[in-house]
Amino acid sequence: MPNYGYHLARVEGSATRTIYRSFLPSLARRRIPDGAEVPFNVFAYSGESTLPEQVASIRSFLKHVGRPKRFTVVSDGTLSGRSSGILKSLDSVISISGSAHWLPQNLPAKIYPYLTTYPTGKQLALVMSLPVDGPTLYVDSDVLFFPGAKDLIRLAKSGGAPAFYLADCRLSADERLFRGDAEKAQPVNTGVLLLFEKLDWALAVRRFLELQGLPDFFTNQTMTHLTMHANGALPLDDRKYVLQLDDQFVYPDRYACRDLALRHYVNPVRHKFWTTIARRTR
Repeated sequence: MPNYGYHLARVEGSATRTIYRSFLPSLARRRIPDGAEVPFNVFAYSGESTLPEQVASIRSFLKHVGRPKRFTVVSDGTLSGRSSGILKSLDSVISISGSAHWLPQNLPAKIYPYLTTYPTGKQLALVMSLPVDGPTLYVDSDVLFFPGAKDLIRLAKSGGAPAFYLADCRLSADERLFRGDAEKAQPVNTGVLLLFEKLDWALAVRRFLELQGLPDFFTNQTMTHLTMHANGALPLDDRKYVLQLDDQFVYPDRYACRDLALRHYVNPVRHKFWTTIARRTR
């Protein structure tokens, strides 16, 4: 029997995204009332293909968290001038930067082709360059914020670790970089990172240099995983900061609620990003 709920959610999500994209210029000009002053910087990494998600993500941050010191969208090289203008019109704290400006220095020459030519390598170069000017939140474009996201302000003020990371619901990694099963525990997702100090990336860089063959899609996430654990980073509370796939094949979003801080809508549940937007706008 066909899974009507799942297919309906995918159709609704696709339709909502299409409509949202068509209204992006007017949505970007729709002011969000000034919220709390947020005591950290925010960086996102995205491109032309994820412009609708990036706009929706930023608007949800401004609404539910507040106005950061600055919100920098780092382009993967594909953002058009028109799209950059739409993003900057969301709020005066938003700026657009090229990925070439975020390249860590003094690393072995062998790693730079990855950091400068692979989309996920460029993302890793940005993360390796953070934090900037105090506590810094890195967030992917497909993350929605909810009323509980004011918890980020508390976390940024309290600290207690060199960094916090979003816990993954399963290991998604380039397993060539591991040296035993113990290193696979407590999987890290790069979609949300709150950084308080520069991290030591030496272990991850060394493993990259030992890699046989080309990097794959999860090489950057695995290097981040190794670095977070080597530096004593802590997971964000997975009851408030959610990455889950267990509702992929049902109609509703099981996690969207007022107490939630955020959800990272990775590829298998990306349609729920848009069905949740549809619920909010009714």
